[in-house]
Amino acid sequence: MNDTTGSASFTGLVDLASQLVGGTTLSATDDFFAAKENLLQPGPAIFDKERYTDLGKWMDGWESRRKRVPGHDHCVIRLGLPGIIHGVDIDTSHFLGNHPPYASIEGAAVADNDSTVPEDSWEELLPRSPLAPGSHNLFPVLNTGRWTHLRLHIFPDGGVARLRVYGTVVPDWSSAKKDGIDLASVVNGGAVVAASDMFFGSKENLIMPHVSRDMRDGWETRRRRGPGYDWAIVRLGRPGRVRSIEVDTKHFKGNFPDQCSIDACHAPDQSIDGLSWTQHSWTPLMGKTKLAADKNHRFEKELADVGPVSHVMLNIYPDGGVSRMRVFGSL
Repeated sequence: MNDTTGSASFTGLVDLASQLVGGTTLSATDDFFAAKENLLQPGPAIFDKERYTDLGKWMDGWESRRKRVPGHDHCVIRLGLPGIIHGVDIDTSHFLGNHPPYASIEGAAVADNDSTVPEDSWEELLPRSPLAPGSHNLFPVLNTGRWTHLRLHIFPDGGVARLRVYGTVVPDWSSAKKDGIDLASVVNGGAVVAASDMFFGSKENLIMPHVSRDMRDGWETRRRRGPGYDWAIVRLGRPGRVRSIEVDTKHFKGNFPDQCSIDACHAPDQSIDGLSWTQHSWTPLMGKTKLAADKNHRFEKELADVGPVSHVMLNIYPDGGVSRMRVFGSL
């Protein structure tokens, strides 16, 4: 299935290939017109109709030259976060007379940091499929293996603006330290499963590993005009005992929350979302605490010892923006 309208989405899933989480393009058969590194850039591709280089029209994507011999082009990608892939977006935005008519994807599972992949490691994840020009081409991936690398094939040549690889993170816990780990981080399999509001900024930004770049790169709710407060629920990558928590309001100056509190629950085998969270037993982990603008707040002595925790809920009063939340603890 490809969706040329962009109406389909993989809501709540992480882009495992994004540069923001360490995704890297390792090699390409050809990137004469536009660099392979553009494939994994955050944000949508842009188009500048006046911009040219000495090689031709500048394009925000990966673009190979016109192929005059048999064969096709491909690009090898090391995922920033290894995991199970549920769907991909082969985005041909702005590539109209120069998009590839077909593409396919292979996956490999080798050591996370390997820069070379043995040829016999590749498995087909997406068979050769038609692409529409200037479109988000969305495809489900049914193979539920854990993947570390991808190979994007385009037939025979042309340009792809972005490759988004939506999935769930599967960390290698065999080599992980057992204490002082950020249990909430997306790198360690954490996920923001629900939020009361995210009008200005996505809830997923809360647990990204990189330092927030600006206000767009945080979780921000609309201005609350009535009673109540906003909240976000994080499922930890693995249950653990919480030792300290960081709530970072970096970049939020006139719109940071006045106060926050944190609740916790231990429900490792149950699904918690925006509709079911009230059905679970939540224990106060930290009471209402004052926040400041553009500051990373670290809480340790303020936290109660509530035993093993699988989910934490960040409550902000009454509304506003938080760039990151880190939940440090032991497995």
